Amino acid sequence: MLSALFVSVSGSARLFDKLGGAEALHAVDRCMKRVLRGVDGFRGRIVRTTRDDITALFEHADDACQAAIAMQRRIADLPPVSGVKLAIRAGFHHGEVIGEGVGGCVNTAECLAGLAKPGQVLATAETQALLSVPLQSSTRCLDSLSVKGQFTDQRVFEVLWLEPRNPGYRAIVESAAEAPSERDPRLCLRYAGQVKLLDRIRPKLLMGRDSGCDVTVRDRRASRHHARIERRGDFFVLSDLSTNGTFVTISGGPELLVRREEFVLRGSGIISFAASASSPGADIAEFEYL
Repeated sequence: MLSALFVSVSGSARLFDKLGGAEALHAVDRCMKRVLRGVDGFRGRIVRTTRDDITALFEHADDACQAAIAMQRRIADLPPVSGVKLAIRAGFHHGEVIGEGVGGCVNTAECLAGLAKPGQVLATAETQALLSVPLQSSTRCLDSLSVKGQFTDQRVFEVLWLEPRNPGYRAIVESAAEAPSERDPRLCLRYAGQVKLLDRIRPKLLMGRDSGCDVTVRDRRASRHHARIERRGDFFVLSDLSTNGTFVTISGGPELLVRREEFVLRGSGIISFAASASSPGADIAEFEYL
């Protein structure tokens, strides 16, 4: 039994259309070198490679997961090329592998990578259950996705690799040895003159119109139980429970609509309930990692 990791570069076709041969090939090659370093850094073995994807095998699910995280972080640091930002889609699965990268395990990993968005790392529920506790706590279930296995559909988990301002987390994914975070992550939420602090002692809160919520939202467009924020490992995750959705803006980034799904909060930003923050009468909360 081995863990198969399939990684594909996203954006390469657009780059070749825009730039043509040598320059585009150089940019993709630079991206692939970072992928290969991720494999080497966690004792992986490459069994198949093309211009813009690779298949690698690892003895343990933790190694495949940590390699994928390391790849994502290295590639996220690369600047855009002629306005095109390259990214990778990654999927890994633990199971039986026949010979040099043949069999259902490898096929499942490739299928997961195909389901992934640029910048995502996906794993089956079966594989997520094999991860160490620190890595398990940095995953979330994607209820809307499933991957068809040999006999049944399997739930899909996303690995949350983006770092909030927390230097302790990098030690988990860049070292084969597990190490506890040196710093306890905390999140401050400000709304209508209230200040709520989330930490190890108080790891979650509920927001909505219902008076029983930890934060009672005034906007009538908001749902009675609108959204929840909870700590998972070194991250805080917002889960939308509403009809109209929750609008989240990370400082310096675009506004994103989160509806019946989860979103990893990072840095600082604003949360608007049921309507865009730019709309008249928007009801806004502010958050910040401490």
